[in-house]
Amino acid sequence: MYHNLINKLLALVFLALISNAWAGETKIKSTVIADGLRHPWGLEFLPDGRFLITERDGFLRILDKNGLSKVIPGLPPIAVKAQGGLLDVALDPEFSKNNWVYFTYSATGPGGIGTELGRGKLKNDKIIEFEVLFRLLPKTSSGYHFGSRIVFDDKGYLYITLGDRGDRNRAQDLSDHAGSVIRLNTDGSIPADNPFINVSDKEPEIFSYGHRNPQGAAWHPARKEIWIHEHGPQGGDELNIIEKGTNYGWPLATYGKEYVTGFKIGKTVIPGTAQPVHYWVPSIAPSGMSFYQSDRFPGWNGDLLIGSLKFQELVRLKLNGAKIIKEQRLLSGELGRIRAVKVDATGYIWLLTDSSDGKLVRLEPSNQD
Repeated sequence: MYHNLINKLLALVFLALISNAWAGETKIKSTVIADGLRHPWGLEFLPDGRFLITERDGFLRILDKNGLSKVIPGLPPIAVKAQGGLLDVALDPEFSKNNWVYFTYSATGPGGIGTELGRGKLKNDKIIEFEVLFRLLPKTSSGYHFGSRIVFDDKGYLYITLGDRGDRNRAQDLSDHAGSVIRLNTDGSIPADNPFINVSDKEPEIFSYGHRNPQGAAWHPARKEIWIHEHGPQGGDELNIIEKGTNYGWPLATYGKEYVTGFKIGKTVIPGTAQPVHYWVPSIAPSGMSFYQSDRFPGWNGDLLIGSLKFQELVRLKLNGAKIIKEQRLLSGELGRIRAVKVDATGYIWLLTDSSDGKLVRLEPSNQD
């Protein structure tokens, strides 16, 4: 046990040294494109160069390149409570043909509130033909751990990350959607090869489970995988590669501890559960992430970018396959709590900051005009 502790301490020191050395390579220019956003959560690029932004308070906005915005009508009633409200937004892979836009949000129903997925068509700056595709069940009164990011794979399947709703044991209950990643067809139907589709007493939408509160998801374009990150309790934020039918451990296996007592929660390794690709102790409170696929930032192509709410940072991870070989912390305390991270087709990085005066920020290398 002593040798294991020493090895872990040495690994942390080494990571800190290479992270600090690596930090000198990057100079970033940040430009605030829009401010005055109320707790913005989700960001999507429209083909005409404008932005769709969700505000947790229940409003959907369209912003132009000058930061001018207007509220878009057509969404259903949103249940705004604590961490709940209007959350993520994503365009259909065939948006140019069908105009479908997907949303996650918290909504009321029997038993309380819970995460839902819906879609509507964006036409003439309005959402029309809105339909609910999925409801997390059962709903409860909790205002915590809703998830919830939307991501598509290269086959057009739709994935949603769902939190445990503040009730940790739900994440191990396959008759309950909470604490899982679900997979659907774009029309809300269930893919025929979902792992639990023909298993009694298990929810057929579930693709993976044992998650605490995943608020970041991205498709790895080279490895063809869904990667997510999730909030741990006190320590133990995780980065995971999602595999069909896999149990990711929460709350049986975690690197986090109880908030009040500091006692361990379960174990760090449990047979039959997947270990994270990477984890953070102390917690960084991750939210939003994107793989960087451009040469605009020299040397960044293939890196993973993650927002940190707690430390108000952009975290850059250098990958070697599925291994994290370097970690860099950027913009510490400069912009605020980073809620969303997106990369556009030209290599600019876009951030949303989570506050009552939230901002849309564009990042570029400081040596470029």
